[in-house]
Amino acid sequence: MSRARTICLGVALALASMPAAAEPAAAPTGDVPDFIDDAEAAGITHAYTGPWEFFVGGGVAAFDCDGDRRPDLFLAGGTSPAQLMRNASETGGPLRFDAVPLDVDAKELEKITGAYPLDVDNDGVLDLFVLRLGRNLLLRGEGDCRFRKANDLWAFDGGNDWTTAFAATFEAGQQFPTLAIGNYVDRKAPGAPFGTCADSWLARPAPGDAPSYSDQSPLSPSYCTLSMLFTDWNQSGVPALRVTNDRQYYRGGQEQLWNVEPGARPRLFTAGEGWQHLSIWGMGIAEADLDADGYPEYALTSMGDTKLQQLDAEAEDGLPVYSDIAFQRGATAQRPYQGEDYRPSTGWHSQFADVNNDGLFDLFIAKGNVEAMPEFAAYDPDNLLLGQWDGRFVEVGGAAGLAADTRGRGAAIVDLNLDGMLDIVVVNRNAPIGLFRNRGVRTEWGHMPMGNWIAIELEQPDINKVAIGARVSVKTGNRTVTRTIAVGGGHASGQLGFVHAGLGTAERAEVRIKWPDGEWSHTYRVFANNFVRIERSAPAAGYWLPPPKP
Repeated sequence: MSRARTICLGVALALASMPAAAEPAAAPTGDVPDFIDDAEAAGITHAYTGPWEFFVGGGVAAFDCDGDRRPDLFLAGGTSPAQLMRNASETGGPLRFDAVPLDVDAKELEKITGAYPLDVDNDGVLDLFVLRLGRNLLLRGEGDCRFRKANDLWAFDGGNDWTTAFAATFEAGQQFPTLAIGNYVDRKAPGAPFGTCADSWLARPAPGDAPSYSDQSPLSPSYCTLSMLFTDWNQSGVPALRVTNDRQYYRGGQEQLWNVEPGARPRLFTAGEGWQHLSIWGMGIAEADLDADGYPEYALTSMGDTKLQQLDAEAEDGLPVYSDIAFQRGATAQRPYQGEDYRPSTGWHSQFADVNNDGLFDLFIAKGNVEAMPEFAAYDPDNLLLGQWDGRFVEVGGAAGLAADTRGRGAAIVDLNLDGMLDIVVVNRNAPIGLFRNRGVRTEWGHMPMGNWIAIELEQPDINKVAIGARVSVKTGNRTVTRTIAVGGGHASGQLGFVHAGLGTAERAEVRIKWPDGEWSHTYRVFANNFVRIERSAPAAGYWLPPPKP
């Protein structure tokens, strides 16, 4: 029996319980963006390759590594070498990238499953946590897209597991970030792969003036983790660790929520505390406060239907009891939306963003068969679900030009050419990446910009300079949307940089920041269609104008 066939053993038994598709709206009420794949023209032919250990993973890190504020890309390669691509795109124009050599042993650039940017040492230059099949890497950013391996420098041994997930947060009283490392199947255990999930880990910094990660706590039990995210689910100010797991490999495996109190060992929320058993083929997490009540919703991808969880209004205060609202919101995304393959979908990376600048959250899901699983769709295009004013989502992936016949894995939604419209990067298995440039809405006169927007960059002094855990609140008229700066979630993919918010027709916005320690800023009034910089305690927001690229 092939590895691909082994992985899907028993899957068909669950398919009969999948919900039918919700009735779609006749047409989206907002502009549908028109994307064009610029990958080849931009100079990127990278693919994520490898045998069964690389059926999962395949991530991208989107962040600025050379100080020009244009998002650069670090692409996981599996058995192919990972690549760092410097963004050389003209502002508002076609995308272009140049490969940058990495001063890392060539062998360590292989077997990479994903990457997340963060500033470990608070020097204002972003570093990289690199997920591998084998020893994970901490790469210290030194400016101008130069990196140095820092495992020994920061006392991080990297382990020797199959790492497929990562998240980070700054705990109260800590100078450096706490790292959560999510591992998949324990390949060394007897009877692998079934029932043999390797423990995930929580690595806390030791006291001192430099990062040191010799203190590591196992997150046990672990159930083959594929995504994790620190999230302030109950507005307590102390983020918990949300984990999504692949139930395929562990009988009794389920989704998890870890209580991570500063100074205490992590412990699981239990059924007695309201946590409900949920077993899915968990692959990706995304969070957004869809109804602006202060409590985030979560999109959880899987094989079959996507879950969209909302804190249950009937639950007692303080209990993590969730209801699945995907069906009534039109977000199950459980089967391909075009073509004649009606078998269930396989969802990977999930991410909320406003791709048409109308002020509503949209949901992107990267899709693709694990390898050749016969119970699941072979042609499984990525989803783009546009948010509607009635709270529902409408599928527009085909109309937007995203229905490629590829097997998507990790992704990033980011403004690559700094024109105020979000582009989409998708890492594909055994095929070149998708580099989808947002051209705006197509009209009979050509492409036109969509709604107004702002992009916000935060800065704190000394510790946690990029403000991980901060909440950005953007108000236009009587409507407020919030976004949280996080390192984690998605599928093996992370991004840091400007926080993008669509404004619709509004020409101004009011911005407030809830800083990671819980303190609120005063209100900053800003003009639309600008890149805005907010330094903590600054009396006014600043503006940054992107220079043209030659």
